Amino acid sequence: MGFGQDLRNSHEGLIKLQDWELKLLETVKRFMTLRVKSDKEYASLLLNICQQVDKHDNSSQIHYISTISKSWAHMVQQTEQLSKIMKSHAEELNSGPLHRLTMMIKDKQQVKRSYQSIHQQIEFELNKVTKTDLEKMKGTYRQLSKDAHSAREKYKEAVVKGKPEKARERYDKATMKLHNLHNQYVLAVRSAQLHQEHYHESALPLLLDSLQKMQEEMISTLKGILEEYSEITSLLTDEIVKVHKEIHTSIDQIDPVSEYDNFIEMYGSPGTKEPNVEFDVSLLEETENLQANEILWNNLTADSLQILSLCSCTLKILGTNAQYPLSAKACLYLSFSTVLLLSQKQSLEELRQTVQLLRCSQAKLSCQKELLEHKMKENEGKEPPPVVNYEEDARSVNSVVRFYRISKFDTLRHSIAGIIRSPKSFFDVIPTSEKPLGEQEWYHGAIPRTEAQELLKQQGDFLVRESHGKPGEYVLSVFSDGQRRHFIIQFADNQYRFEGTGFPTIPQLIEHHYTTKQVITKKSGVVLLNPVIKDKKWILNHEDVILGELLGKGNFGEVFKGTLKDKTPVAVKTCKEDLPQDLKIKFLSEARILKQYDHPNIVKLIGVCTQRQPIYIVMELVPGGDFLSFLRKKKEDLKPKQLVKFALDAAAGMAYLELKNCIHRDLAARNCLVGENNLLKISDFGMSRQEDDGIYSSSGLKQIPIKWTAPEALNYGRYSSESDVWSYGILLWETFSLGVCPYPGMTNQQAREQVEKGYRMSCPQKCPDEVYKIMQRCWDYKPENRPKFAEIYRELSLVKKK
Repeated sequence: MGFGQDLRNSHEGLIKLQDWELKLLETVKRFMTLRVKSDKEYASLLLNICQQVDKHDNSSQIHYISTISKSWAHMVQQTEQLSKIMKSHAEELNSGPLHRLTMMIKDKQQVKRSYQSIHQQIEFELNKVTKTDLEKMKGTYRQLSKDAHSAREKYKEAVVKGKPEKARERYDKATMKLHNLHNQYVLAVRSAQLHQEHYHESALPLLLDSLQKMQEEMISTLKGILEEYSEITSLLTDEIVKVHKEIHTSIDQIDPVSEYDNFIEMYGSPGTKEPNVEFDVSLLEETENLQANEILWNNLTADSLQILSLCSCTLKILGTNAQYPLSAKACLYLSFSTVLLLSQKQSLEELRQTVQLLRCSQAKLSCQKELLEHKMKENEGKEPPPVVNYEEDARSVNSVVRFYRISKFDTLRHSIAGIIRSPKSFFDVIPTSEKPLGEQEWYHGAIPRTEAQELLKQQGDFLVRESHGKPGEYVLSVFSDGQRRHFIIQFADNQYRFEGTGFPTIPQLIEHHYTTKQVITKKSGVVLLNPVIKDKKWILNHEDVILGELLGKGNFGEVFKGTLKDKTPVAVKTCKEDLPQDLKIKFLSEARILKQYDHPNIVKLIGVCTQRQPIYIVMELVPGGDFLSFLRKKKEDLKPKQLVKFALDAAAGMAYLELKNCIHRDLAARNCLVGENNLLKISDFGMSRQEDDGIYSSSGLKQIPIKWTAPEALNYGRYSSESDVWSYGILLWETFSLGVCPYPGMTNQQAREQVEKGYRMSCPQKCPDEVYKIMQRCWDYKPENRPKFAEIYRELSLVKKK
């Protein structure tokens, strides 16, 4: 196999092959150029970060030998070495493979030009010898043959007349010319035969074989270039492997156990014995009957000792109850070695410290308990001795003391019993201001400013929301003195405030102003009176929604398949965080509209997630996808009766919207969904408006679907249910044409101009005449002459029954 043997008639293919190879080489060149650039930038960045590390190195401040600092310094040093290697490789790649590739491209272009030139030359010679020259000679041959034949006839006539001399001379001359040309033609034919044979057997194969040889040489050269590229850019070269081995070795030298030995030697301090805590006997110099380290038991201290003894018993009970959680903590501590996360290890260490403190407290209380028990056992069943003997009033005093002792003891007993019976009562009531911001009923999340203003209706109404324009910033919206005011909640020094006292959290700040009725700012004089409670029916937390696969991209962001906590499948529309404020408002307007509707042919809203960015609109998941794609995929299986059913579903949904004074403005097959049992649902209310009079005026033609929009909406920005009827007519045409784009072959501008001239699309192939008549009525130029959706629904119901 070879070019000369198998590609003699494939000149065009060879030209395409060379063009393709040149494009490929240009692509390889661009790739290598970018690789050189990126490697140089990478090397420069590595060097830069190493230099930055050196600038901020403060290891000299701690004068001890650290394995970490040594390993880290070695890592930085090796990283710097890596940057030098990468830079060297980039320069080598630029001067080596990239330069050779550039020269090869030039050679390749020259080979192509040379091949085309030689091929054109031998083709021209072949055509000249075998066609052009022979055709000229054949033309002359025919003319001389005619001349010789004419001279012969004249000669015969002259012989009859008896004057043949001149005629014979002419006849001989004509015959001579013919015979000479005949000989020339014979030679030319033979020459052409030889030239043709030489062309096919020698010249062309030689050219093609030469081209093949050059092609193969260049492939070999390219292979060498790519091999060199691979070697230079490989991350497994000895130099780079050595760098990473050095880094790995330096890391292995870090020993957590011995890391601080040198530090301890340098900064260690000798242990000093703390003085023992002893009873200060000097305190007893001016007292009587008091002894050091002895509990005093008499009629004045007996009650308090009894109470302390009871408390120690209670402590014992609580200590027994606490054995299980302490045991649990002990088990947790035993599993210390299995915990991998540092934060959890830190928590365990903190628990160890807490346990140690508790053990200290336990030891102190146990010691005190032993002293008390010892003293109580010594005097069990005895009356406490009086400090001073008041004989004349002994009876009354003792009775009073006993009554006081019993009543106080009972009070304490009941109190302790109550604590033991209801150990959680302390935590039963949590102040509202201690709840997180997202759980506050007056916090509405990232709702638009306009929606917040609509919720504020009476004096003192207030709510808190997240700013749309500046995510992470919070705003207090209040209705005061007939105006809707908006106050940015300032955050500085870890405190939230308006202009006065700061608080650690927003709920505490709002609670303070709400309960004290303190003005928000002195200048405004605004007071918070009535919190506006959010509508919890539609509010979802972001944590309630688990995002799944990407379904597509909408005007405002991406659309995902999702799942609620109860495993309900949903569709989740997300709003890009960097969208302008007006677009975010438009995004949420769809949810505001859908909140009001409940119809089988309208896609159902599940809820919205506005507590933080990004905002979600959660809707029912309609498994069949958009109607336009459905029509195009299933066009072979769809019968006219099923298409009428789709049209009927759309009419039912639009009739419902018409009753609600809702103008969809973007009704099209792409904005309808196909659910279970082929139930059609109207969707995508991003452009929709709800007006009291059913008429909406708009200015501008930004993002308007021209081929679906009624003339009065395009010309004057006047939208109504009648303009939706026009769009419904286009939807009917899409349905029965099985997903063909309206006004086929026309641009938007051409379609608009043709409609103004009276043009209307023809009846689709599968469309019943009755349905096409409905289409034509929907496309009446005058809005008032178009049918209502309820009327369309009735007429289609009759068509379906046929």
